[in-house]
This record gives sequence, structure tokens and C-alpha cells, in this order.
Amino acid sequence: QVQLVDTGGGSVQAGGSLRLSCAASGYTDSAYCIGWFRQTPGSEREGVATIYTGSGDTYYADSVKGRFTVSLDNTKRSLYLQMNNLKPEDTAMYYCAAAFYTDYDCSLFAAPGYWGQGTQVTVSS
Repeated sequence: QVQLVDTGGGSVQAGGSLRLSCAASGYTDSAYCIGWFRQTPGSEREGVATIYTGSGDTYYADSVKGRFTVSLDNTKRSLYLQMNNLKPEDTAMYYCAAAFYTDYDCSLFAAPGYWGQGTQVTVSS
């Protein structure tokens, strides 16, 4: 029933910027964890940036701190990832994801229960 539709991926040159969007629907929870994960071929999905709506706390992977910003428009139920100063190492399939169970720790980047279909980000040098 929960649906996450992520869009906004594309191809950019190193140093450029890109903004990903995720349209979320099918839930009524007001406090939950939602964010972005990414995966490259041959690698496991890894957490990029998450936000816990109950407190507004955000969490970032060390590799993207200072460059990426995650935000949520709770009224529109839209999640965003502003990516600045992109590097070739950021090339990956990016997924919007959400977790609603009470014992989920948003800072641990464990695999959430719901996922978007993914949007490809390619950064060239």
C-alpha cells in the first residue's frame, strides 16, 4: 500500500548539482524514517541520507556530508535530496526508502521496509 516514487536522476559532470525527489503515499504515520540509499553493480545498498520526522534529525554518510542535503515537505509528502559538488564516486542507482516500525533507528541505515523503484545518477569526469 505504501508507494514511493523517486525521480530526478540524470547525467551531470563532476562538480555539478542534481536534485532528487520522492513522492510518498499510502501511510498515515507522522513519525517515521525516510531517506535515500544507493547501490552500484556488485555492491550492497548503502545509506546516503535519512531524516526522522519525529525529531527532524538528519543523518548522512561520511562520504556525502557537506555536499548532500535531505529534506521533507511533510504536507506534500515529498522527500528531496539536493546533491552538490557531485563526484564520479557518487554514480549509482539512488532509492527512496521508508521505515515505519517503532524500533527502527534512523541513524543506523538498516534496510527499510519500503522502497522506490530507483533513479540513476551518473557523474562524469
